[in-house]
Amino acid sequence: MLIDCHVHLDSYQDDEVSEVLERGRNVGVAFVISAGTTIPSSERSIELSAKFSDFFSGVGIHPMDIRSPFNDFTYEHLHRLAISSEKVLVVSEIGLDFMEGAPDRAIQYTAFREQIRLARDLGYPIVFHSREAHDEVFRLLREERAYEVGGVMHYFQGDLHAAKSAIDLGFYISLARPLLRYTYLQEVAAAVPLDNIVLETDAAPQPFKAKRENWTEPRHTRTIAERLAELQSKPVEEVEFVTSANVQKLLGAKWDVVKKYIDT
Repeated sequence: MLIDCHVHLDSYQDDEVSEVLERGRNVGVAFVISAGTTIPSSERSIELSAKFSDFFSGVGIHPMDIRSPFNDFTYEHLHRLAISSEKVLVVSEIGLDFMEGAPDRAIQYTAFREQIRLARDLGYPIVFHSREAHDEVFRLLREERAYEVGGVMHYFQGDLHAAKSAIDLGFYISLARPLLRYTYLQEVAAAVPLDNIVLETDAAPQPFKAKRENWTEPRHTRTIAERLAELQSKPVEEVEFVTSANVQKLLGAKWDVVKKYIDT
């Protein structure tokens, strides 16, 4: 069993989602967790989770999608969404992004802190984004006691120091398709214990690619698992089992909800 713990399928039409999920099932992907990046995308993810048994959701506001200060209304709206369906498993996607052109950092800090607070109030894990912001992300995770709920450092592309920093705080690192092409990341993946790794694709529509068949989808979780198995000199079956078990540990009591909808 493979689990794609982070996708963005909310902007696909229902029939496209069905096809994407089916291609994933054909290579052993048991379920996906689709992250919210805005309130509307979180709502759409929850809507899709009601239509497809192997589709689960996160709620959250991505740092690059913050358009106004995070306030009590925003918090309450996300809270209502998070408890509106048992298939909401995580607070995702949240974090900090310091790339040029990113939203005001003060607004990002508040949104990140408040969404960590939301996760702690709910008892849900977080899935966090960090671009050019690792030191500050780790500082806020410590200050807000995010380790009490745990979670995932999404689309990991850092060095071994960043991996160890996340792991020491009680988080998993999530490997995606960059593992297939970056030598430095392959070296990190070979050195990190499998017990600290989960898998994802960050799948989303990619119209910038000339051929539709080249778009990243949950089915590529298989390729990522196979490459990780090579790097760690382990059978791919072991990588499947351990990374899936890591997601189970991450979700805690929420795993009982997952089992209601998929054949584990």
